[in-house]
Amino acid sequence: MSERPLKFERDEQQLFNTRVIVAAVFILLVLLGIAARVYHLQVLENTKYAELSRQHYQKRIPIPPNRGQIYDRNGVLLADSHTQHVLEVVRDSIGDENGDGKSNLADVDMLVERLGKFISLSEKDVRVFKQNVRKFKFQPVPIKENLSEEEVATFSVNRPRFPGVNLEVRMERYYPLGTIASHVIGYVGRIDDRDMEKLNKDEYLGTSHIGKTGIEAFHEGRLHGQAGYHLVEVDAHGKQQAVLDEKSPIGGQDLFLGIDINLQMTAERLLKNERGAVVAIDPQNGEVLALASVPTFDPNLFINGISNKDYSELRDNPDRPLYNRALQGTYPPGSTIKPMVGVAGLADGVINPGSHVYDPGYFRLSGQKHVFRCWNKRGHGSVNLKYAITQSCDTFFYDMAYRMGIDRFSTAMHKFGFGEQTGIDLPSESTGLMPTQAWKEKRHKRSWYPGDTVNIGIGQGYWLATPLQLAHATTILANRGKRLKPHVLRGVRIAKNQEEEVLKPEPFPTIETEERFWDLNVQGMENVMRPGGTARAAGAGAAYRIAGKTGTAQVFGLAGGKYNAGRIAKRLRDHALFVGFAPVDDPKIAVAVIMENALGGGGSVAAPIARKVMDAYLLKQYDNDETLEADKATSTATPEEDTHD
Repeated sequence: MSERPLKFERDEQQLFNTRVIVAAVFILLVLLGIAARVYHLQVLENTKYAELSRQHYQKRIPIPPNRGQIYDRNGVLLADSHTQHVLEVVRDSIGDENGDGKSNLADVDMLVERLGKFISLSEKDVRVFKQNVRKFKFQPVPIKENLSEEEVATFSVNRPRFPGVNLEVRMERYYPLGTIASHVIGYVGRIDDRDMEKLNKDEYLGTSHIGKTGIEAFHEGRLHGQAGYHLVEVDAHGKQQAVLDEKSPIGGQDLFLGIDINLQMTAERLLKNERGAVVAIDPQNGEVLALASVPTFDPNLFINGISNKDYSELRDNPDRPLYNRALQGTYPPGSTIKPMVGVAGLADGVINPGSHVYDPGYFRLSGQKHVFRCWNKRGHGSVNLKYAITQSCDTFFYDMAYRMGIDRFSTAMHKFGFGEQTGIDLPSESTGLMPTQAWKEKRHKRSWYPGDTVNIGIGQGYWLATPLQLAHATTILANRGKRLKPHVLRGVRIAKNQEEEVLKPEPFPTIETEERFWDLNVQGMENVMRPGGTARAAGAGAAYRIAGKTGTAQVFGLAGGKYNAGRIAKRLRDHALFVGFAPVDDPKIAVAVIMENALGGGGSVAAPIARKVMDAYLLKQYDNDETLEADKATSTATPEEDTHD
């Protein structure tokens, strides 16, 4: 037998060594990969997988906080919470019926079908539940709220048939006064997808409702509180074995509003069966005493989802009860702004305290045929500022506005808060409109004409203001230039055993000008309420000094002929307005009133309402039902004063 060549042996040895090296490298790479994966899982993602592991035997069950209550300034309860029985479902526990410790959406559908045989479930209940249960696998989701006693008893008997379904006691919002102050208080509603995008989801786990409008929405952060939780240990099938940790929820703060609910009720009663708004503010601190918008609505309808029928009735109502006229409604302010314009003219040097303008009953721009008429076609003769306010002489203010020019005029009125939000703590406030040349060129693609400025001088034309803005501007007159932000929230109570903490007023820049300029305009406003003034009937017999100004906002322009409210359609009638404050020597209340499409002017319609609101607050004469018609019937205003002021 011949021996193998030495070369072959070396080749085989070399091949073997190569294979060993390749195998070693491969094994090394595998070991390194395993080590890297172990490092990744054990070190880099330790927190993630530890949490996933904990979720198999630990569950954090949220405890929603009790929502804070809302009171008026005197402690009258406006928004309360009462107990209700709620059926809640934990999706991850439904699958126990199949014995697999798991759940899926098919289990959810089956649960809804079986539960519906014992408990009445509406289509809306089912739809909302299915939307929410997809988002929360381990958290309780309500399927039925506000169960009746009979439903509670029925479910309790059949409870063993429904693993993962729990009967809980929760707090539900309730508005004991119904429609009263509904635009101020607002309402809560079920949390929807848009809400979830803005919320801190950890704080709202277990919470089903959130403030949607009014104080409920604006001060949601104060009212909601902080959620608590139970950390429980569960077995493989999700059944609770022990409580490992817990954190008690912290209830929301109780809110005390500046609203005097008796005054609010008085204002709403005075506007009953009409469309309008009343805003009353304390000039000394900016607290809103009343903010009435009529017609109103019942906020209790919205708590658990308003029915299509009820919502359609509100939405399709031509009187728009969901519309907050007090801070969303924009109207030409009419002659109510003449005292503010008077201060601006004096401060700007366009007029002085001794200035006189001759009023022949109209104003005409130089070189033009068109005339701008005063409400008194006979004219007022030679008129100074104080008399022009008392008699609401349009010609005097036509002339002043024209000489001031729109840019200076607009700048001055912005200082009184027109054309911008007041900053009140309520959502959806309108800015109104304080026009300028630039605004018209951008909005209407046309130049600003001198006649536009003339119309603005008496609160007509493009100028739009909210009742809240008018009340706010009136507080500035009452305070002789001092300006405070209007606010509904007066104070807060963090806990039931603590006292109310009253919030400090928030000042705005003061309008700096001579004291006598303020006094001159206020004197004119006082004369409005006295014999010879456009609101003399409303001011008669007052136990305190009142400063006021009447106004009319034109809705429908007449091409010639005389305006007669009784002969045109109601919704084409002029709006009646009034602003005022009292007492003049120590202002405690400033009021703005608008009555839409009124049968009469500011002197006969709006001013008597303001007087009764002032009496209610200053003299505590709240119960004055059925007195407005009698006052209107005995008004001594002439027809012209009644409709053009």
